[in-house]
Amino acid sequence: MFFTYLRRELRRRRKAAFVVASGLALGIALVIVVTSVSSGMSRAQDKVLESLYGLGTDMTVTKAVEPPEEGQTTRRPRFEFDAGEGDEAQQSRDLVTVQGFQSLDASTVDDVAGQDGVADAVGGLGIRVMKVDGEFRRGQVENPGQGGPGGGGGGAVRGGGAAFDVDSYTAYGTDVARQDLGPLTTSKITSGRTFDEDETDAAVAVLDSAWAAGKDLAVGGTLTVSGTEFEVIGIATADSGDAAADVYLPLARAQALADAEAEVTTVYVKATDSQRIEDVKEAIGKNIPGTTVTTSADLAATVSGSLATASDLASGVGTWLSYLVLGAAFLVAGLLTSSAVSRRVREFGTLKALGWRSGRVTRQVAGEALVNGLVGGALGIALGLAGAWLITALSPTLTAELGGGGGAVGNAARGGMRFGGPGGGGGSPQTLDIALTAPVSLATIGLAVALAVAGGLVAGGFGGWRASRLRPADALRRVE
Repeated sequence: MFFTYLRRELRRRRKAAFVVASGLALGIALVIVVTSVSSGMSRAQDKVLESLYGLGTDMTVTKAVEPPEEGQTTRRPRFEFDAGEGDEAQQSRDLVTVQGFQSLDASTVDDVAGQDGVADAVGGLGIRVMKVDGEFRRGQVENPGQGGPGGGGGGAVRGGGAAFDVDSYTAYGTDVARQDLGPLTTSKITSGRTFDEDETDAAVAVLDSAWAAGKDLAVGGTLTVSGTEFEVIGIATADSGDAAADVYLPLARAQALADAEAEVTTVYVKATDSQRIEDVKEAIGKNIPGTTVTTSADLAATVSGSLATASDLASGVGTWLSYLVLGAAFLVAGLLTSSAVSRRVREFGTLKALGWRSGRVTRQVAGEALVNGLVGGALGIALGLAGAWLITALSPTLTAELGGGGGAVGNAARGGMRFGGPGGGGGSPQTLDIALTAPVSLATIGLAVALAVAGGLVAGGFGGWRASRLRPADALRRVE
């Protein structure tokens, strides 16, 4: 009897049922779209953070460059050449310096790895290579310049009996036996291969694709650094934005070139549990003094641009707006159901006169409202999925600016390589373009179903309360 009466009433009151279901559908669809967009924003931000210092890295450990004491001056790079007075000779010299941070002893990697909550820790060394080529009459050329931030800079300098070109680029010494952490994970090998685990001291190099193209280098070619020829074994392309370095070398080779044996500039850390990151940060800072620990959350705070703005809107205004609309839809559904019950006073009064108890009438009204809620949920899920699909199909481009400046966070965002010249310094922000997607998870669908049921129950509650107050006499008064 319950289902027979339910089917008949829903069919007879299709328009009213559609209005209630449509209101719920709009609210549920908005919740799905906002939730999926927020998820897409989160993925975009994760992608940005991965481009900063590598996939799987939860934090980095560095040591800020100590400023010169009062009265001290920073020593500028100097090049020594062999040409005597009056002689002219075509010469080339390389100056290799540690880039970005104060060096840490390589044992710091093991110290960090031994902290509670650390799953893995890998060290790396950021270096800058400045190459000077030209004709020299003097025995010494001082302060040739550094090129632009990020490497590849240089220019012709004449005067003082010399004519020469300066070129600079960044390099990163990676632990070839543990390549699952660090900046190299932000790039994908598109030609050749990556390092083998036994190439810890091999004269081999992997080049960034953009830099290699500018230097007309390819797999099988050679790159000469300080008189050592490195075979190019692979070309890597950054997944997004700029690469962490122009050249990747085995760690031992980079240390030898920079005269920094048993030293690293950055320790990349992976925690055992994402919930323990702050605890691990605190433990490292306490047990390994003099270091700066930078987490993904610290880096996220440096991301600005349209990505950050849209993320704030989606998580703030968008979330509150969606739930406000949903709440209004629940209220309207309840009021419409209550109003529909009021128009059915004669019907329910007659049923009570025939022996229906109040509970049975209430269950009947609640059942109708619940079905309306489920229909609204189905419509809302369909509309929400369509909206999320449209956003993903259009893939609007958002811009993320990665925190510039010479601070610890800004430097950590470059893996210790992209900011400033030897000994640190400032740099301009890097800009990444991220395509927005709106992924819909099973959890979001489950939330939509729960909201549909909740909407039906709320509407049923309103209608059931109104129906429970009806008496047989109401039917008689309505007839009169």
